[in-house]
Amino acid sequence: MAAPRAVVVGAGVGGLTTAALLLRAGYDVTVLEAHVYPGGSAGTFYHKGYRFDAGATLAGGFSPGGPHARLADLLGLSWPVAPVDPAWVVHLPDGRAVTQWADPAAWRAERRRAFPGMEPFWRRQERLAGIAWDVSSRPFPWPPRSPADLLALGLVLRPATLGALPYLHRTMADLAPGGDPLFHLFLDAQLLISAQTTAAHAGALYGCAALDLPRRGVNHVRGGIGALAGTLVAWIRAHGGEVHTRQRVERIEAGRGRRAVVHTRRGLSLAADVVVANVTPWALCDLLGADAPPALRDDVARLRPTWGAFTLYLGLDEAALPAGLPDHHQVIVDGDRPLGEGNSVFLSLSDAADGGRAPSGMRAMTLSTHTDVTTWWALRQGPDESAYLARREAYAERLIAAAERAMPGLRGAIRRQLPGTPVTFQFYTGRPLGMVGGFPQTSLFAARGPQTGLGNVWLVGDSVFPGQSTAGVTLGAMRVAADVVRAGLTFAGTTRR
Repeated sequence: MAAPRAVVVGAGVGGLTTAALLLRAGYDVTVLEAHVYPGGSAGTFYHKGYRFDAGATLAGGFSPGGPHARLADLLGLSWPVAPVDPAWVVHLPDGRAVTQWADPAAWRAERRRAFPGMEPFWRRQERLAGIAWDVSSRPFPWPPRSPADLLALGLVLRPATLGALPYLHRTMADLAPGGDPLFHLFLDAQLLISAQTTAAHAGALYGCAALDLPRRGVNHVRGGIGALAGTLVAWIRAHGGEVHTRQRVERIEAGRGRRAVVHTRRGLSLAADVVVANVTPWALCDLLGADAPPALRDDVARLRPTWGAFTLYLGLDEAALPAGLPDHHQVIVDGDRPLGEGNSVFLSLSDAADGGRAPSGMRAMTLSTHTDVTTWWALRQGPDESAYLARREAYAERLIAAAERAMPGLRGAIRRQLPGTPVTFQFYTGRPLGMVGGFPQTSLFAARGPQTGLGNVWLVGDSVFPGQSTAGVTLGAMRVAADVVRAGLTFAGTTRR
């Protein structure tokens, strides 16, 4: 009998992880990617001798027990990563600089210096984060959709796990003590990066784990973060799978009791026993058309657009940069204004040891801030393009001004400058409206699983719990691959074509 066939739509980290694990499980796997390179929101693009990270710039989950470490063990591969310590430095409006050390002792000393009297909060945060990370190291099919899922959840529960139950309905704001408003601003800024929301809305358990990311270890990826996807592509091809770029999927035919067929713009049609879509629910609904099940349509109708990002890619003269500064910073300009829209800016400078990221004597830098996607699209589609261009120029200036708080003299080091709006991000990644980061992690009970309402079509990526970051997406993909294999989605009597 022919091996069951899986077609994966989208060569982001989630799609490629699922593809590799299905290939390992005996599936015949084909990955279709619309762009010229893999990676999606965690891709690296080339421009005038530079390799810029399109979205994500740092990666976690490579320490023992982390999702990337577990995946490497399963597949027998090595990741091109190097640990970063400190992870980043947070610059507060009052001039305080808080260094996020990976070293536990250094981080304890730093937080006591920066936020006196907050140690009980941090101890509880670390305890709850430990529970969350421990649970994530084992199969955690959330939300449960079957008796098998409930059984798996029962096996995850341990005495220490039960200590987290009182926090299931609490937010990070419930855990944070009153007092220093800049402490709360610090929490909000970290959570906006990792959970796409602030302490008032972020679920306590997810938020505690998110705040633990620096301590768990973040990494430079040699060659840019897109090398993670490149590593997976190489593994898939070496083990008999197929990965095709420049193959934009236009339609998925799917339904109960029949085999799916995936159609691309270039005329390729592939029959599949299972389709794994590394796209957003909006995009999947469009691809399915009339075959989209009511549950998926309802999801799309109720979901509101999430954050986008304004990104500024810079080529810098290394000799003009301040010496001895960490490579990554977060700058908060004004404590009285909402975060995002240039009021909170994340800076990522390429590793000096990674010469492939920039021409000789230069460094690549990415500046980014959260931004509302709808305003950019209204201006771009309006009658006067100059308003869109003027806003783009103003935001570029806003980000450079903020970045100079962390790197004085940065402006004088700039030799190349390339802005990107949500409009740009949609064009290159296919993300609807240029949205980034997935859905805000507000509650475990609002989380979305990989099921779509069609037995032979599954979702993967940052729309699926646990959502954000390459580590979260990898965890979700491992769950999707296990679910697909367990479901045994092979249709009797079908043959490959």
